[in-house]
Amino acid sequence: MIGAGKIKQYANILEKPLGKGKQEVSLSAFAFLFSELVQYNQTQVDNISELETRLEDAGYAVGARVLELLCHREKGNRRETRLLGILSFVHSTVWKVLFGKVADSLEKGTEHEDEYMISEKELLVNKFISIPKDMGTFHCGAFVAGIVRGVLDNAGFPAVVTAHFVPVEGQQRPRTTILIKFAEEVLQREARLG
Repeated sequence: MIGAGKIKQYANILEKPLGKGKQEVSLSAFAFLFSELVQYNQTQVDNISELETRLEDAGYAVGARVLELLCHREKGNRRETRLLGILSFVHSTVWKVLFGKVADSLEKGTEHEDEYMISEKELLVNKFISIPKDMGTFHCGAFVAGIVRGVLDNAGFPAVVTAHFVPVEGQQRPRTTILIKFAEEVLQREARLG
């Protein structure tokens, strides 16, 4: 007879069910792995532009997988079909899963209709990185730009996504802005949808 509240004994450890476990990664573990990713790719390239491209490509693969995971978990396998919906999804849901909080701001570009910006005061990938003087314009945010591009591209919103430092008056470190420039087809589709 199986009584209520009794713990089932497993004869073999392989029969024991796996728990979900924590869904967070240690910050120090992430910082170490990301540092190794940057260092490895640095040995494989000749200039800063190639290094940023390799980091963006690594981020793209992460973004594609994050989209699949979140669409399955959060949305019952449904995807966004509207421009503002996908931007809000990236700004809030994706950012919260990856960085533990919603991005600082989401803004529409004032000069161009097809540009949007996600700004972060202190982007996690830049937090523990010190850039040598000889690598002046290098930006680790290229990895996050790749994640955003991976999410957008795989959701059917092709875009060119880049990371930029924007100086902030009175602060030592500049904020990071992820600039999203959507393809013309996205804007045409959005206009048709009304």
